[in-house]
Amino acid sequence: MTASRPDIARSTGTDYDTLAARFRPIFADIARGAAERDRERILPHEAIAALKAAGFGAVRIPVQYGGAGASIPQLFRLLIELAAADSNLPQALRAHFAFVEDWLNAPADADQRLWFDRFVSGQIVGSAWSEVGDVAVGQTNTKVSQRDGHYFVNGSKYYSTGTIYADWIDVYAQRAEDGSDVIAAVSTQQGGVVREDDWDGFGQTTTGSGTTLFKDATVEARNIIDFERRFKYQTAFYQLFHVATLAGIAEAVKRDAATLVRNRTRVYSHGNAPHVSEDAQIQQVVGEIASWAYAAEAVALQSAEPAQRAYEARFGGDEAAERAANVDAEIASAQSQLVTSELALRAATHLFDALGASAISKRLRLDRHWRNARTVSSHNPLVYKARIVGDWTINGTEPPFVWQIGNGPGRGSK
Repeated sequence: MTASRPDIARSTGTDYDTLAARFRPIFADIARGAAERDRERILPHEAIAALKAAGFGAVRIPVQYGGAGASIPQLFRLLIELAAADSNLPQALRAHFAFVEDWLNAPADADQRLWFDRFVSGQIVGSAWSEVGDVAVGQTNTKVSQRDGHYFVNGSKYYSTGTIYADWIDVYAQRAEDGSDVIAAVSTQQGGVVREDDWDGFGQTTTGSGTTLFKDATVEARNIIDFERRFKYQTAFYQLFHVATLAGIAEAVKRDAATLVRNRTRVYSHGNAPHVSEDAQIQQVVGEIASWAYAAEAVALQSAEPAQRAYEARFGGDEAAERAANVDAEIASAQSQLVTSELALRAATHLFDALGASAISKRLRLDRHWRNARTVSSHNPLVYKARIVGDWTINGTEPPFVWQIGNGPGRGSK
């Protein structure tokens, strides 16, 4: 049993319509340029800047500290709307909101207030956790070392999502002296940080998920945090971004299907109506897409509720209740990924059944919905998610709260 902490300012929710109204004009502007950005591979620097200026990165910060006080479900509801405009953007901001969440769970001290002030001022955080190459599971080649009283980060990361747009980078590393795992918050405003736009995925092409190099990048001692301090529902929280993004993609497919059918003038001689919008079979196709989008959003929003309970349990003083809430959050995020992945991919494919051959034009870039959904769904193997849920359902086996990727021992190794 731990002591309750009633003194902590918490973000438990606000009026959603008022909150969303601040950002919907920005979302609409972002949506207008999404196809072109995908076609020309234009990084959305202007879109990120507009969101920063409007305070989007601080919606989870308590009102007392200048934020909006939004709950976790309200955050993900906003992210679904943003993903419907451009699914690259929630993923680009994924590391930022996880870093914010970490500080929401941190001790109420001067460091927490400093980071709250940074978030409210519009500063955002990118990610540099994963490494490629000869790196074993559980290891990282990126090190934090001390020299002449200063700390430096050296290493190379890939899948550095959002880092191209960020003021800070959340770097997973190990202390050179003892190998302990840490998170280092590294400023991008220095020559020791090199960000490369070399992400080559066929979907989510503008998330800024390329290589980041650290060459004696400086980091303040106060910005080196033991990994054990990370908030306990972090894995569920990270995965909920994929769920929200998939729900947003399904909504975008619904929007595009309805708009294109409504405006289409060409019909087939063996169709069912003089205008395609009146064709009962095409109406059925769009109706199915709309229903899948509805279900994806409903699942996404429901799956975010346990994460909010885990956040609030952090301050409840009951360790058993907090652990149970964390388990619920993990299972909910895994289950929802299985469902929303299938629904978004199905909708993105079915879209073409409502339209003619002109829908495959590169100009329209309608294939981006499937490519983006497939990319998001591939981040974490769904078969493992299904196994974890099944093991929990059958045997009550708790899910892993932290997991890693890297090279295994290989076949034939002892």
